[in-house]
Amino acid sequence: MPLLLNAEQASGLVSMPEAIRLIEASFVDGRTAVLPRRRIHTPLERDGEPRWSMLNLIAGTVPCHGVIAVRVDVAHMAKPLKDGRERLEFRGDFSGFVLVWDIASNELIGIVHDHAISALRVGATSAVAAKHLAREDARTLGVLGSGKQAAAQVEALVSVRPGLRALKVYSPSAAHRSSFADSMGKRFHLEARAVESAEAAIRGADIALAATNASDSILFGEWLAPGTHVIGMKSSTRFYPQRELDDECARRADLIVVNLKEQLEIDDQAELMQPVRKGMVRWEDIHELAELCSGRVAGRTTSKQITYHNNNGGMGNQFAAVCKRTLEIARERRIGTELPMELFVTRRQGDASAP
Repeated sequence: MPLLLNAEQASGLVSMPEAIRLIEASFVDGRTAVLPRRRIHTPLERDGEPRWSMLNLIAGTVPCHGVIAVRVDVAHMAKPLKDGRERLEFRGDFSGFVLVWDIASNELIGIVHDHAISALRVGATSAVAAKHLAREDARTLGVLGSGKQAAAQVEALVSVRPGLRALKVYSPSAAHRSSFADSMGKRFHLEARAVESAEAAIRGADIALAATNASDSILFGEWLAPGTHVIGMKSSTRFYPQRELDDECARRADLIVVNLKEQLEIDDQAELMQPVRKGMVRWEDIHELAELCSGRVAGRTTSKQITYHNNNGGMGNQFAAVCKRTLEIARERRIGTELPMELFVTRRQGDASAP
């Protein structure tokens, strides 16, 4: 019977190292297929602040794990001005789920609250790329941002680069960055400190990461030392263009890897589309994570290379891999609500007509 897991039940069942392993396997599998993320933004008829309803759809199939998954969620969005700049914010409650099917039987395995595993799969994807791109002797991690996504990124990167010893973090709130440094330092045994500027966090870092809600560039390529691995996570859309890394990051990079090139074009993601249009980067020199994991593209080859991973959008294989394992562990621990299979399956009884 399909298993239904709410956010509390689904959280923490899959460890970061296991999520990294599962997601990497999905990228290695040459049969894995995904649909690029698509979003629909519908204006809401209301007085006061303009708002939009967002439908977010992500889907993929991962034969090596034997599953198909679709992530669907809806939320209300607004674009308020703060400090003279427009920013994207969410309003009110939201609803989102991942539906997971068994490839062999077409039966629904379960339904998982999507936000319970979202930061986990984003962090794990950054770690998969870092395994191939970050120097093995990396010691210092520079982080811009102090929220849940930033925390998941630190956990993931420490998992694949256990030699990391120091953390520098900057975010606009002094209290938040200080609390983040204290928490991450204790949790991962790092010499962690909050710094007074983005530049101070990034200069001298072996791995440089932006995980913020910024809309304009905050991490600049001129700050990167030879040998740095830089990570951008801004999953921009045409509805709300955003970026964190400037053009110089792309221009200086010796190797650029994205989750999905098609997503760059669909959403006109400025962090790489702008450098391409300006002739700073050739389209054919941007590679996909699946190519890197499968060995079709070489990873880092020298200690001086600047490598760049643009974690540029959610992918169905991430959700398929992690949610299948989440459901397995939940069954083992007798967590969740079982639902009747007949709610979700049409039995053909020999009928060969189309669905």
